[in-house]
Amino acid sequence: MTSHHWLLAWLGLELNTLSILPITMKLHHPRATEATMKYFLVQALAASLILFAGTLNAWQTGLWTITNPGPTTTAIITMAVLMKLGAAPTHLWYPDVLQGTTLNTALLVSTWQKLAPLALLYMMTNPPTKLLLLTGLLSALLGGWAGLNQTQTRKIMAHSSIAHMGWMLVALTMNPQLTTLTLMTYMIMTAAMFSTLNTSTTKTISDMGTAWSTSPTIMTLTLLTLTSLGGLPPLTGFMPKLLILNELTMKPLLPLATTLALASLPSLFFYIRMAYTTTLTTPPNTTNTEHKWRFKPPLAPTPTPMMTLALLLMPMTPILYTTT
Repeated sequence: MTSHHWLLAWLGLELNTLSILPITMKLHHPRATEATMKYFLVQALAASLILFAGTLNAWQTGLWTITNPGPTTTAIITMAVLMKLGAAPTHLWYPDVLQGTTLNTALLVSTWQKLAPLALLYMMTNPPTKLLLLTGLLSALLGGWAGLNQTQTRKIMAHSSIAHMGWMLVALTMNPQLTTLTLMTYMIMTAAMFSTLNTSTTKTISDMGTAWSTSPTIMTLTLLTLTSLGGLPPLTGFMPKLLILNELTMKPLLPLATTLALASLPSLFFYIRMAYTTTLTTPPNTTNTEHKWRFKPPLAPTPTPMMTLALLLMPMTPILYTTT
């Protein structure tokens, strides 16, 4: 974020990628290994594109500065950054990586790992406006549509992140300060959601139905977090969406504003579905204990008369065998 030299920016991105790989692979599970490999390949490809674009820019202009790249360099770097961010159409790796890691690592990939690629887009003085608007709209649409069919909470949060990236890319073409506000609210809401999921260890929507008995207070706050992620007023998530739509309508981009507003409806649907199973339904097997039913230790079986007789006859078995 602090570099003004393409080579140093590339070096920082590579250090970032190599540092998070052991965290992702900590589980030593085949899914975690697969997720780590996917993440490494995508990030290495994007970093090589950035290095190629920086070298091309230095060859054409004689400068390594980030602020004034040429048009070809800008297009290549934008596509590489979109790949790093997991924005559509280069988003297919993102849900699989989040599904293969722990909830804490998924939180790290969804929030902190977005800062460095976005900083590169911030520092470019003339980003490709049409490309960013098109990919932003595509991310918002695909993030909502693809999330409708998911039952795993990490994949739902991944598609939610893709949709929010679309809103951020659209905001970046008009107002960088508004993009910062959107990013901050997204990071706070995502951190709150992942923290709740990690506390109650809910990995599927069916798990959320049995999480109410763990802590009703946390589940009520989860309801508010989910509706805020969906962008319902008067919660915080409504504010950046309203400001972005206001900016789009102030410019001659009314069709884009209408499509973006409609694209948030599928996302809102799966947020409300999660909120409904979390708070507004009572699971069939409720417990009054602090822990959920699947955390209770197995009880020892009650001895029956036949089991008692078998235990009594066990020492006599060798004697009976030798007699016969």
